[in-house]
Amino acid sequence: MTSRVADSLQTAFRETMAVVCTPVAVITTRGQGLPYGTTVSAFTSLSMDPPMVMVSLDRRSQLLEVLRASGTFGVNVLGSAQAAVAAHFARKGGTGKFADVVWYDDSGLPRLPGVAGFLNCRVADLVEGGDHLIVLGDVVSADSTTHSTPLTYHNREFGTHVRLEEAS
Repeated sequence: MTSRVADSLQTAFRETMAVVCTPVAVITTRGQGLPYGTTVSAFTSLSMDPPMVMVSLDRRSQLLEVLRASGTFGVNVLGSAQAAVAAHFARKGGTGKFADVVWYDDSGLPRLPGVAGFLNCRVADLVEGGDHLIVLGDVVSADSTTHSTPLTYHNREFGTHVRLEEAS
């Protein structure tokens, strides 16, 4: 494939994926006693039996290095009022992201207050995926706020899910 064709396909792919509505979460872990976190919109459930999730992380991510060493990670599923949290953890950098952020320890993992849900996971496998690695996680524990509206990402903007009225 020529570079021009590849660039054109990447542009078309990027634009097409922008219309896919995705959930937003902050993935957290600890390394040498310090908290690390990054915002992702590429995560989903994988299996109910056993409970598993998939998270896609950039190969250059500092969090990925720490996660490999720790073998554990938390999925902080953000609620619709947490767009500023998502933007904060989306910036580049490591432990400095937690300098002005309130968080607490949940079974050894950094948990953000007020999240819609939290999953405590153990790394089951890492799978190659282009410029990312797919982290497969065994869910060790799960906690959710059932009445929280989710934070979503669509057309490069944060939003939320709104239930459609049923047709009569």
